Amino acid sequence: MQVPAGRLMRRVRRISRRCWGRTSVKSTLTSLPGDAELHRDPTPYAGVVRAPAFPADADWIGSPALRLAGLRGKVVLLYFGYTFCPDACPTTLSELKKVPAALGDRADEVQVVMVSVDPQRDTPEVLREYLSYFDPSFLGLTGTEEEVLAAATPLGIYFSAHEGSAATGYLVDHTTSVLAIDKDGYLRLLYSFETPGEDIAADAATTVSPAGR
Repeated sequence: MQVPAGRLMRRVRRISRRCWGRTSVKSTLTSLPGDAELHRDPTPYAGVVRAPAFPADADWIGSPALRLAGLRGKVVLLYFGYTFCPDACPTTLSELKKVPAALGDRADEVQVVMVSVDPQRDTPEVLREYLSYFDPSFLGLTGTEEEVLAAATPLGIYFSAHEGSAATGYLVDHTTSVLAIDKDGYLRLLYSFETPGEDIAADAATTVSPAGR
């Protein structure tokens, strides 16, 4: 049974009050948990370095067949978005599409994962079809509103539904950062909106690794 859009928005807003801040990159990066420090490393990363690294691959969301812990051994580029997003999501996914192409025969060492912040509309089938337009290898995860919030909050991810137009239905404001999780399951780098895919690929190929933790 589907939840009416108005009721869904009220529930998401109520839940989201426990998140940190709005969607600016600054507020997102500075609100991560623990005593970690975000800084620029002397190595020329395209992303912002999180040190010490934060374990980010707990079994917190998704179907039993796919958990982030099941992707250990790969660099995971994690993004929170939704298929009805009119701008930020297609822009970000278009950049992430460049990563496997740039890595060539090392492409299978990196996995792009999008977690839906709109579980009401984004069924697994909808996510699969949407992501295949960008790259068939991209994976989508979804769950209940509570599960998505539990996944997003420890990573400093914010989302909140609001009224849209008659054509779009409700829309969802959300953090637009991409998170890079290393092969040992630790959050290592954060990329701001519109970071070029080529730069993300360069980090994935040379510096996003367990050895750097």
